[in-house]
Amino acid sequence: MSPEFATRYNRWRYNLYAPVYDRVVAAFFAPRRRRAIELLAPAPDERLLLLGAGTGLDLDYLSGCRQLTAIDVSDGMLARLRRRADRLGLAVDVRVMDGQRLDFPDACFDAVILHLILAVIPDPVACLREVERVLKPGGRAVVFDKFLPDGGHAGWARVAANWLTRLIATDINRQLGVIVGHTTLHIEHEESAGMGGFFRIALLRK
Repeated sequence: MSPEFATRYNRWRYNLYAPVYDRVVAAFFAPRRRRAIELLAPAPDERLLLLGAGTGLDLDYLSGCRQLTAIDVSDGMLARLRRRADRLGLAVDVRVMDGQRLDFPDACFDAVILHLILAVIPDPVACLREVERVLKPGGRAVVFDKFLPDGGHAGWARVAANWLTRLIATDINRQLGVIVGHTTLHIEHEESAGMGGFFRIALLRK
């Protein structure tokens, strides 16, 4: 599957998922989202990018932030994000945009949130390189997602399961260290986020 086709497929399927997305994932992931944002510790005046922002579930933990930008390939998801931002009284610059090709100048963000996106986006290396580009020197990014342990190998059952999970939602065999290794970002902190380390939270810094 080409990256272009995969991006169009992601747009289609997440527009399809949008009406039920919050009911399916909100409760389970809420503590992990909150923990990741605590590690990021965004200051009120920092410029913050939510990449792959979905329906805006992270906004519940960003009430003190005044310079928020949210992007996603799914306009259906972003329509719900706009309504959530209105309910929370948050001003958010919302844009339909491909996380592999950010339409922002270099070094324009203080921090980036990447929640449940690096295992979904067709080219996670291109995505993280774009994050590296738009971050200011010393800027940071927080990642929350599912990863195969660095240096580990997927067994046959996990390889087989990945055929299904990739079709429905996500790749479960990507390795964070491998992705980060294609950039100059470094992992400042990493911790388990549940299911025996299947989910991870990592703080990256430029």
